[in-house]
Amino acid sequence: MPDISIQAFDYELPDSHIAFFPSQKRDESRLLVHQNELTSHHSFQQFPDLIPSDSLIVFNNTKVIPARIQLQKQSGTAIEIFLLKPLIDNVPTQQAMEQSREIRWECLIGNKKRWKANETLKKLIEIDGHVIVLSINWHERLSNQVQINWDSDHTFVSILNEIGKIPLPPYMERDTELADQDRYQTVFSKELGAVAAPTASLHFTSEILERLTANGIPQSYLTLHVGAGTFLPLKEEEVRNHPMHREQLIFDREFIIQLMQHEGSYVPVGTTAMRALESLYWSAIWVIEKKSIPENGLIIPKEFAYLDRDDVSNEDALGALLTFMEENQQTKWIAQTELLIMPSYRFRFCDALVTNFHQPKSTLLVLVSSLIGDAWKAVYQEAIDQKYRFLSYGDACLFFNKQQ
Repeated sequence: MPDISIQAFDYELPDSHIAFFPSQKRDESRLLVHQNELTSHHSFQQFPDLIPSDSLIVFNNTKVIPARIQLQKQSGTAIEIFLLKPLIDNVPTQQAMEQSREIRWECLIGNKKRWKANETLKKLIEIDGHVIVLSINWHERLSNQVQINWDSDHTFVSILNEIGKIPLPPYMERDTELADQDRYQTVFSKELGAVAAPTASLHFTSEILERLTANGIPQSYLTLHVGAGTFLPLKEEEVRNHPMHREQLIFDREFIIQLMQHEGSYVPVGTTAMRALESLYWSAIWVIEKKSIPENGLIIPKEFAYLDRDDVSNEDALGALLTFMEENQQTKWIAQTELLIMPSYRFRFCDALVTNFHQPKSTLLVLVSSLIGDAWKAVYQEAIDQKYRFLSYGDACLFFNKQQ
């Protein structure tokens, strides 16, 4: 992995350019396009006419869960649990959400010092006239793992819908409002498990999807459950030393076949879709290299893509993965990724990327620089000069891969 200082990805972002609330309508956001060292400005409603006619658009259909749970001790002390991931090996998070009576999660804990090791937190809720008692205990306090039990057959998702709140990005520093329940989800959100939205997809409406179809541009859906680590600042001076956050990937066999058979451009919508696609390729290389897969599932290390090896084509890689899945009677490919995409990375499934404007010194900005090079600096400055809205609820970009 290359030696690159995080200072190379700093820029001044005025608070006045940060979108703390969504625009009035999803597709009325602005769209900056950068291709062949040229930058142009559009409305997002023009998107279907700005991408190559041979494109395959790839969306992330993850759905944000109400991951923030407010609790109170008998003394009145407030404790907040922020759900990160269920502690069930190699099972899709959306499947874990259907469990009843008990579940274990890794969490972030607010006011952790005030919640003692042997202390049970209780909460009463009512669903359809049934009073349900929740008991929350430490499973492993050192690892921030908690166990939640309840005295009914209701699924965990139904419990969570009663007690949880949608988790907005921490920089917003505000409470969730009614509008966020809708606008911090994509119009095609389906698979429960994310604790942050795939924000590039928030611009899409059913009308834009219909226009893409009318233009003969197919759309496909994968699942990457976005984790809270997407907001973690890089504290290491060297980018490669950053402890990259881990996220779960889920691909249907039919999706992999469609990806392998497509002969045109690949356009992932969002950095999560891009990271998932690239991680799928490296999953296939893992299989080809006959590396062992632990019982609790494959985890792709952040440096795996940078090891010296002979090149394998996309078609051969995915073909080998499909063969492996067939031999092991798998209809879905489930893995976790720690892939860190940084300059020198060679993209496999990204001819253009739809994304938002990202925070200074973030892994997402490092990823963008891998796609368009140092041009990101001039592009971001122009966006600031043109008063674009930045971050999760902000405007969009369409960046074409400089490697093409």
